[in-house]
Amino acid sequence: MRSTKSEAAKKWDLRVHLLFYVVSNVAQIITWWIYTPEQFFWPMWSLVFWGIGVAFHVWAVYSPPRSKAVR
Repeated sequence: MRSTKSEAAKKWDLRVHLLFYVVSNVAQIITWWIYTPEQFFWPMWSLVFWGIGVAFHVWAVYSPPRSKAVR
């Protein structure tokens, strides 16, 4: 089932997702840098796994539409 959102709405949603990704991860990196820079770089987990989600979101927005199967 295809989404009924317009292309502009899909791109806007992606921009919001990217904004939250960047702001949240920058805040985590700053927190790590201030409090525990000598310890393990724990923001890596958010960067990697949330980044995978962002990559799938980018793919969903910019990939060409699939052709409908003939039944």
